[in-house]
Amino acid sequence: MAQDMNRHFSLSALLKFTFPTICMMIFTSLYTVVDGFFVSNYVGKTALAGVNLVWPIIMILATVGLMTGTGGSALVAKTRGEGDNERANRYFSMLVFFTVAVALVLGAVGQVIMVPVIQLFGAEGELLDATISYGRWVTAALPFFALQFAFQVFYSTAGKPNYGFYVIVAAGVTNVVLDWLFICVFGWGVDGAAIATALGQVVGGAVPLVYFARRNNSSFLRLRWTRPEWRPIGKACLNGCSELVSNIAMSLVSMLYNYQLMRFIGEDGVAAYSVIGYTAMIFSAIFMGYALGSSPLMSYQFGAQNHREMRSILLKSLGLIGVGSVVMFLAAQWLAAPLSAIFVSYDPELLDFTVQAYKLYALAFLIMGLPIYLSALFTALNNGVVSAVIAFMRTLVFECGAVIILPLIWGIDGIWLSVSVGELAAAVLAVGFLVALRNKYGFTRRAVKAQEAAELEAPHGE
Repeated sequence: MAQDMNRHFSLSALLKFTFPTICMMIFTSLYTVVDGFFVSNYVGKTALAGVNLVWPIIMILATVGLMTGTGGSALVAKTRGEGDNERANRYFSMLVFFTVAVALVLGAVGQVIMVPVIQLFGAEGELLDATISYGRWVTAALPFFALQFAFQVFYSTAGKPNYGFYVIVAAGVTNVVLDWLFICVFGWGVDGAAIATALGQVVGGAVPLVYFARRNNSSFLRLRWTRPEWRPIGKACLNGCSELVSNIAMSLVSMLYNYQLMRFIGEDGVAAYSVIGYTAMIFSAIFMGYALGSSPLMSYQFGAQNHREMRSILLKSLGLIGVGSVVMFLAAQWLAAPLSAIFVSYDPELLDFTVQAYKLYALAFLIMGLPIYLSALFTALNNGVVSAVIAFMRTLVFECGAVIILPLIWGIDGIWLSVSVGELAAAVLAVGFLVALRNKYGFTRRAVKAQEAAELEAPHGE
């Protein structure tokens, strides 16, 4: 049965509701991790560097789905909280169709620009061939990848976070099995990794498309044919642009990292960053999964103007983010060597370099959860402008600035510390917005007391 959002969520209930989305984001991040494992160990570090070079481009194109998913989910959940389920379903349907249409266009654009963009990074010869081979196959499945991103958020809004987890597990298992089959058995190399990833994304995007199109599905949402209404589509895109900006910016930061590493170290630096990125992706996926999983609850209560529950969700979330940050930092320090060995144990010098870099990079885990959550919070509150400012400043300004400036001061160590500096600056900015807007959204005790007083007076008014 679909999980009702019109109730109080205790800490355990909040964790239970968001846990499937957290797991879903972890399994989504495993797409790249699995490819990295098979490519690095069975094809080589040149191919590994190639996958890492092209992946940011693919992510920039696919995050249109995250934009429509997060912005649309906030709009749909708020509309449901206002009691208009018919309009909520109409918004949901048009946003899904809009995602497919835009992704088809972006996929075609990606095929055209891929070679010149990769050449700008100095890739040539075998590295260029591996990069383009991987990129073309995965970009061909871009509409399904974008739908997978969109549905990751809509599952919770539909009251079916568990179903979303099952679909992503199926997609992840598809990717793992086909990676083994295509690379280890058939010997298709980097092409096999790309085809396996693309088919996994087809599963992740097509299965929920069929599910929500069924009239008798047990969720709160139904996919049906509807004419486009550009005002709600525009509103959803504007509201979700923070997630679009954030993911595009993170991809641009990755590209900038690759550029700096090619300058300072060369191919080995890009390979080390690939390993760090794969494992760090799983840690950050936990924060992102919680943020996306809890957002529909905040949107629903915002639509219902339930300030007591909004404050309760916020305070519980901040506590969970704080505890999780410390745990993940300690885990990263402890697991730096074994995690790196999974990918590059065949090269002792590269392994030692990667472990040392990983321990410096892991400082970011103490901080990144806060700006990730608060950016998603403002999206949930339908304030896409503030959310976008946090996302834009976090990545394109703070992290890009740090990765350009810090290497001039601290050398190679400055590259690995750049993300921590950027996250710290973003956390300060995000907390500032939360404090400044707390009265507007009713997060204060005064707003809660006013709501309780109104509830006590309501029977007398009748």
